[in-house]
Amino acid sequence: MLLIDVLHPRPTFTLSVLYGIAPLIACAVLSPAWTALLAATATVLAAASGIWNQTWGTAQQAVRIVDVLLVGVAAVAVATVRVRRERQVARLVAIADTAQRAILPIVPAQAGPVRVAARYVSAARDAVVGGDLYDCYRYTSSASKDPERVRFIVGDVRGKGIAGVEQAARVIRAFRQSAALEPTLPLVAEAMDSYLAGFFEAEEFVTALLVDVSDPSGIVLVSCGHPPALLRRSDGSLALLEAPPGLPLGMGLPDRQPYRDLTVPWAPGDRLLLYTDGLSEARDRDGQFLSPLALGPALSGPEVLKAMDAVLEAVGRHTPGARLADDLALLLLEYAAPDGESTPEPRDVLRPREPTVPDTSSPPVAGSPADHPPGLDAPLSHTGEGRAELGSARLGADSTVHGAAS
Repeated sequence: MLLIDVLHPRPTFTLSVLYGIAPLIACAVLSPAWTALLAATATVLAAASGIWNQTWGTAQQAVRIVDVLLVGVAAVAVATVRVRRERQVARLVAIADTAQRAILPIVPAQAGPVRVAARYVSAARDAVVGGDLYDCYRYTSSASKDPERVRFIVGDVRGKGIAGVEQAARVIRAFRQSAALEPTLPLVAEAMDSYLAGFFEAEEFVTALLVDVSDPSGIVLVSCGHPPALLRRSDGSLALLEAPPGLPLGMGLPDRQPYRDLTVPWAPGDRLLLYTDGLSEARDRDGQFLSPLALGPALSGPEVLKAMDAVLEAVGRHTPGARLADDLALLLLEYAAPDGESTPEPRDVLRPREPTVPDTSSPPVAGSPADHPPGLDAPLSHTGEGRAELGSARLGADSTVHGAAS
């Protein structure tokens, strides 16, 4: 614009008033300081244009200079408001990101005889977690004769957004309470159903698959309307473990059938993949669903973490653009010899547009059991004589949740 104005000077037709467009464009992307510099430059050029246009000193030239100056001041004000709002949004996003990550548990890398890998992929844009969930409960006591308990859950809450996240947090709390107090897995499911029924609306529920690996010789599964787990034997054979069907949790139906369990033997080297319907309902460009049995080659990796990454890569190759239509929560369990104390696995949450690249850049630091009271943010491995404490904590958690609901 400056070149046109210089090369074609006309006293009756000048372009100097259009210099104010520059700071208007700059205020959308630049900081207030840079916008002010550009506005000052545009004002100087508008004044200088009176020399080659031979309009210096005229009333029209003065009006043009004032016009560009006012537009520049307005552009600086817009840039200031924009930057302030961007910082506010960034703070809100950081708070939401932290809150969502706090809901998603940290699973141990090894719990008893089981090596564990966990992944979560949110299908929602700009979301970390949603209504899918996973958790691990481990109870050990060196001062008593109680057997060790190692239990897992993978679930999918009906609902999206903040409401789904809130209900997922309640499901995790219900699982930790029930897994700590109930002796069998069907009783855990019944206790969870009774607890959640008081918080869920008429059309709300959660499908879940409960797994107990406390006995090294076999896996115990209870299905609450959830897709079956995929078992890969050490010899490479695959099987979908169809547990006896049960109603989703939180419905609280008085005439429902009792939950029943399925016990399946397993041996060292066997791997069990637990997943939500974000995997089983992943479609390719032709609309074909992904069969869990197609993940057999991915599960044959040398390490459980690498096998989990291979599963996510296989899901990404199946879906167009590696984008999922629903959230995906995965737990991969491998039967291995106990490896001392369980160490925390870095929480591994994948962004919506990165479903095949795990983000392990900032592993959280796990506190000791004494530093965290049982509850939503309690550690996943309870040691010592903690049954009495867990029983009293259940009442405290109940009152906390009821207070939050009200």
